Amino acid sequence: MTTRQNLFGVTLDALTMDQTVTRCLAAVRAGERLEIGVVNAAKLVNMRRDPALARAVSGCDLVLADGQAVVWAGRLLRRPLPERVAGIDLFTRLLREAEREGLSVYFLGARQDVLEKMLRQVAVRHPGLRVAGSRNGYFDDSEQAAVADAIADSGADMLFLGMTSPKKEIFTAGYGERSKVALVHGVGGSFDILAGITRRAPERWQRLGLEWLYRALQEPRRLGRRYLTTNVSFALMTGRELLRRTPSIGAANTISRGES
Repeated sequence: MTTRQNLFGVTLDALTMDQTVTRCLAAVRAGERLEIGVVNAAKLVNMRRDPALARAVSGCDLVLADGQAVVWAGRLLRRPLPERVAGIDLFTRLLREAEREGLSVYFLGARQDVLEKMLRQVAVRHPGLRVAGSRNGYFDDSEQAAVADAIADSGADMLFLGMTSPKKEIFTAGYGERSKVALVHGVGGSFDILAGITRRAPERWQRLGLEWLYRALQEPRRLGRRYLTTNVSFALMTGRELLRRTPSIGAANTISRGES
């Protein structure tokens, strides 16, 4: 049975990458619906500010720690998570497994030129992968139902959403079931990385929890202030939660006297 941890009021699944992949493939084989949500420091901060985003993420069947800072906060607050399950790493693992097992996938998101570049790269890396269909992520809210119907008509087993938050979470919450795919995974900017448009941080940066800084250095005007603000907010959230869980000296002495 999956262990779950409550962190900042959000229930996370304490799974390793291998356990997550096993759970995903079991759902697809059984024809069960499985919606995956991933959270990093920025998203946990934004979930407190955006009730619609919070509801969409919390409504997912699996909620995973995408950011290393979330794993560290869990350890600090004694709500341990076994490891980071990065959305892009889960994405690439599932592509390999889909190719191996003959499962079909649908890609939704990014600009059309980025999507086409990604599809070419995926074809090179996974020549046996069955791509049921694809569509760029630029559509109005009024088109969401039609997009979901097109995905359903494709017969895809897995849907990967290369869209930003909260758009991908809201689409999943509102139209994931209508899409009739067994597995829905929001992968954010992963399409850009697979297409070669954006570079991913080296593994050392990832281990140090500095992937956000690497991205900010690539796009300082767009991401610099945003990451700085959310990281400070996340640190403050963690500090407040730690203080709330740690009894004061006076309270500890009172407890001690009461037990003696």
